[in-house]
Amino acid sequence: MAAITAGMVKELREMTGAGMMDCKKALAETDGNMDKAVEFLREKGLAAASKKAGRIAAEGIVATIVSEDGKSAAIVEVNSETDFVAKNAQFQTYVADVAAQALASESKDMEAFLAETWAKDTSLTVEQMLSSQIAVIGENMNIRRFEKITTDGVVVDYIHGGGRIGVLIEASAEVVNDTVKEALKNIAMQIAALTPKYVRRDEISQEFIDHETEILKVQAKNENPDKPDSIIDKMIVGRLNKELKEFCLVDQAYVKDGDLTVAKYLEQVSKEVGGKVDVKKFVRFETGEGLEKKEDNFAEEVARQMQ
Repeated sequence: MAAITAGMVKELREMTGAGMMDCKKALAETDGNMDKAVEFLREKGLAAASKKAGRIAAEGIVATIVSEDGKSAAIVEVNSETDFVAKNAQFQTYVADVAAQALASESKDMEAFLAETWAKDTSLTVEQMLSSQIAVIGENMNIRRFEKITTDGVVVDYIHGGGRIGVLIEASAEVVNDTVKEALKNIAMQIAALTPKYVRRDEISQEFIDHETEILKVQAKNENPDKPDSIIDKMIVGRLNKELKEFCLVDQAYVKDGDLTVAKYLEQVSKEVGGKVDVKKFVRFETGEGLEKKEDNFAEEVARQMQ
């Protein structure tokens, strides 16, 4: 059986919001498997599905860029070792240049992107420029991911927390004006805050629904051991619908007016501008999501530097 460390318990607590002893028990029951421990806690009703996002730990920033005509945009995440470097003006300028490179790029994956000629110095590749920046800034850095959207509609971007979260939102719009762009910016802020996984329900796979249904069924049985399966099945229909509303952008309550869903808000905007506005896609990057941060003892670090 795998040894359960305090670090593992702490990590599971951060991922789920469950209590320390519950996390310790979940890890013991699942032989230290983090994903299975999350599911164990959910089945016991001790963890929310939305907490399964992963470990938000590494430093760096997310940057976005939109073309002048609003028809294309790019989003990038570049990581650094420390928050100090992430706030450095030279690092931020470099990340903005990486975003501009991504906007002009035709590359489909990171390997091809790193092999491209660096637009601001054609004697270097993107990867060589990254190495050069590492040498100048004096800290390890990584271009972790990028995504580009090209559309015949409109793209709007939003950056939250100085680059901690970035969002691109693509919409089809019969009318494109400041009212439409402001509405899409509002929805991009909602995406940053509430982390939907899909635009609408028809994007959700049956496999995902079956998996969530099974977890909710076990959870309901644990809470109501005396109720028959027929009642349990009816209970989980409501719970599943509630969960899917949180996962789907257009079904979420609109944060600026809780009486509206995002879908109803879009209907209002469409009526106001005299043409249909419809969200087609969004991309949300959060700095460091899923990465594990190296934790050093500050006193030991200072002692090492003095030696």
